Amino acid sequence: MTPRPTVQKPTNHGDVLTAISDGMVSLLKEFYGRGPTRTKSYYEDDLVVCVLRGGFSRVEQTLLDGGRGEAVIQQRMEFQEVMRDRFTGVIQSATGRPVIGFMSGNQQHPDMMCEVFILGPTDLLDEHETQDASGGSGLSA
Repeated sequence: MTPRPTVQKPTNHGDVLTAISDGMVSLLKEFYGRGPTRTKSYYEDDLVVCVLRGGFSRVEQTLLDGGRGEAVIQQRMEFQEVMRDRFTGVIQSATGRPVIGFMSGNQQHPDMMCEVFILGPTDLLDEHETQDASGGSGLSA
């Protein structure tokens, strides 16, 4: 049995931000066929925000040019929901904290995607809101 490679956790804030941006871009390239052209991530307290620019596929750009922008936004929203676990995995790995909330948004002009993550623990939620029915933590690590 081959041991799994050890992944070094980021040690400073800049490294965490780089890990978040690089991880999100990597996922989009792998699963979307191309990645964003620019990315900037923010991490403060219990909030992570990743803003991604560019990256419409040729099909999406064709739909946009044909006046079908709503179809592109809907497709991206569906894609982001399917990618939820992968996206939150990037954030959890980079920050070492569980993700307890994920929201996603898109716009066309200028082309931007925004991924928002709420980290636990947070004073935004009462303790009972993070407990599952068995009394254990509803948070994933």
